[in-house]
Amino acid sequence: MTKPAVNAVTRLIKATGYSLAGLRAAYRHEQAFRQESWLLVILAPLAFYLSAENMERALLIGSWLLVMIIELLNSAIEATVDRMGDEWHELAGQAKDIASAAVMLALLLAALIWYLLVVTKFFPFT
Repeated sequence: MTKPAVNAVTRLIKATGYSLAGLRAAYRHEQAFRQESWLLVILAPLAFYLSAENMERALLIGSWLLVMIIELLNSAIEATVDRMGDEWHELAGQAKDIASAAVMLALLLAALIWYLLVVTKFFPFT
């Protein structure tokens, strides 16, 4: 049986609802995502305070949003792997470790961007 045709507006509304449900679930069940969310609440206004350049602000805030995006993907991979079963499997461990490594690299990128745009602006000899 095929799904009934849905117009573009209805599809967009439903997709937005699914996305918001995903954000709520991540915030409710993932401590790392909660911590990153609260850091965004601090870092986004700080980016506006520290830089008058829109491109710099975009890099500062965008680098942290990238961390959060990759954290969401990491959580989705972990949930999927955990759903598959409790028994240990090498590939399941690899999938979780690789997703975790992606989060780590995003954190390093965000730290580098914040360092280059903020720290070197106020302390040019570091």
